[in-house]
Parts: sequence; C-alpha cells; structure tokens
Amino acid sequence: MSHASTSALERRHQRIRENLTSGGFDALVVTSLPNVLYLTNFTGSSAIVVLTVDRLAFLTDFRYLTLMEQARGRDDACPTLELVRVEGSYDAALVEYLGSLACRRIGFEAVHLSVSRHAWLDRTLRQRDHAPELVATEGIVERARLTKDEYEIATLREAARRLSNVARGVFDEVRRGRSERDVALAIDARLHASGFSKPAFDTIVASGPNAALPHAHPGERTFTEGDLVVLDFGGIYDSYCVDLTRTVAVGKADQRAREVHAAVREAHDRAIAAVSPGRSRFDIDAAARETLGTHGLAEAFGHGTGHGLGIEVHEDPRITRRRPDVDTQDEAVASGMVFTIEPGAYLAGWGGVRIEDDVLVTADGAEVLTDVTTELLEI
Repeated sequence: MSHASTSALERRHQRIRENLTSGGFDALVVTSLPNVLYLTNFTGSSAIVVLTVDRLAFLTDFRYLTLMEQARGRDDACPTLELVRVEGSYDAALVEYLGSLACRRIGFEAVHLSVSRHAWLDRTLRQRDHAPELVATEGIVERARLTKDEYEIATLREAARRLSNVARGVFDEVRRGRSERDVALAIDARLHASGFSKPAFDTIVASGPNAALPHAHPGERTFTEGDLVVLDFGGIYDSYCVDLTRTVAVGKADQRAREVHAAVREAHDRAIAAVSPGRSRFDIDAAARETLGTHGLAEAFGHGTGHGLGIEVHEDPRITRRRPDVDTQDEAVASGMVFTIEPGAYLAGWGGVRIEDDVLVTADGAEVLTDVTTELLEI
C-alpha cells in the first residue's frame, strides 16, 4: 500500500494550521478516522490526533504504537509526530494530554463527537486549573480534503483505471437465469482480484422492477429476457474510493428501455460538459435534471447528480439541486475536486436506469477518470 509523502502531509498540516489560526484556535482535536488518515497516513481503527501550531500528537494504544514507530524515517512518515500511549480510556488520555498544553481555545469536530463524550471531556477538563475552552468546529479538515493533492489524484486515477477494467469483465457476468445475488458476489470477487482492498459500499445489482429502487439490495431474483439491470459498484484502493454504475439489457431491449436509457445518457453527458472550475455545483446538477425534464422524466430523478470521492465514498462536494431555504450562496467547484456524475430515472413497477462516472475538475473543465462505454449493451 502506498501513502502520501511526508512533504504532502506537511502541506496538509499547514493548510489546517492556517485555518486554526484564522479561527482563533490553539489546537484541534481530530477524532474522525478518515481525517486522521488524511493527516497521518494511519489506517488503523483507533487513534486521536491533536494538532497545534507546531506539533502533531498522535494518541493510540499498544496495537499501533510499534507500527507508527516503524514509520519514522520513511518518506511517508508523519512529520512532527509526537506519540502518546493510551492506557485504557482514550478520552481519559485525551484529557490528560490537553491538560498538559498551554492552550486557551481548543476546537473539536462537532460532527464526529457525541454529546455524551463532549459533556464528559468538558466536565473533566473544567476540574483542572486553567482549563481550556472546548469549541465546536465544522469541516476544518474536510474543507482541506475537498481539493485533492497530486498523490490523491494519482491514486484516484489508478483506482478508476482498475475499476473500469473490472466493469468490462462484469458485463460477462450478466446472463439469463443468473440471480442478482450471484452477480453481486462475482463483482466483489473481481474487485478483490483487481487489487481493491474491499468494496467501497454494498454492491448493487438490481434487475427488472427492482431497478426502480436506487439502492436496491441484490436478492434471489433471476434475470429474464428484456430486463434492465443496474450494476453499481466501487472499490477502495490505497484507502481511496471510486464508484461506477452502468445499466445493461438482458437480451433485446424494448423501445421504452432504449428511450429511458438514452435520456439518462444525455443527462450524464450534459452534466459532465457543465463541469469546469468556478461553475456552481447546483448548475451542474441542473444540467442533468433539466435534460431529464425535457424527456418527461423530471419526477423520476429524485437523488443528487453526484457526490465527492476520496477517503470516503460519499464526501463533499455534493452535486445536487439548490434548496432555496438553505443554499443561499453559489458553491463553485474547483480544480482538483473529484466527484461522481450519476443521473438516473426510476419508474415504479417498471425499472430504472443509472449511468455513473468519476470526474476530476481540471483547469480546463473535466477529466473523466472512469473509462467504460455508456452505450446500452444488450447482453
């Protein structure tokens, strides 16, 4: 497994520190494991990071101490790393460490810390002399993760290349008489064989009327002549997620299937054509949504046009419709962002179509990372 270089980690730390300083914080407590990974290359299951203006404390237990020690000196080692051994309770160790700092204002990740944990941390810290103030923050690390660095882009390109190869083989798995469940298992096996550590989410194989359910679970239904089959799968490669969907026909597709597929394909293409730095994410969504509307399918498209990709399979930016009561400002996409474009049309009792690719925003527009035909294949 490869990791971001030490210099790349240094640049990430600097971005977070600049945000801390501008927000009046002395330190940030990072409890989200995806954010811990982003800052340190740590892929284990238990750790807390405390980032200050000049150091990075890494709190973990005996299972990972040796691992982090062995990483020192490598070209992907975490810079300014201070290892803090956790004996027993992580929260108790965190309070002890925070109490040793000369900090007045410490941020914590509000989305990733439960009310009960925060209450205990705050109450316990207040029992100390010169107790720091714990202040809720939102998205400090996630905002840095929005635009990918060179290492991340290279990793996502390679992951998308591998996923595209998987997809071409997956088409061979679809044939009359096979069940959704069997094909889903075959897709997962192909993901592992192609170097992915695991699927990025539960693989979706939805046929016939089941394809009208965007997140259908593969069942025992077997494919029959004329079925449309939605194949939605992704993988995690070197800790980064990619995601792809194609819809195929079992045997000859009827006229209605051809029409719906063509409409979704047009929406997909127009949304990708709308991607460029400085373009509102709502405008990109509108390009897909309005296209489907011209085909009488506006009500058949209920989800967003895309979601960000990275350490998590669903992260910012969200390519979705504007909510007038919430989204009062345009939010432009920027060069270096990676997200899906995945319009769909779902008709209850009939079926559905979804076509999804992964795109990178470039200085000139969009680079489509996944490379698989979007034509309606009749298998």
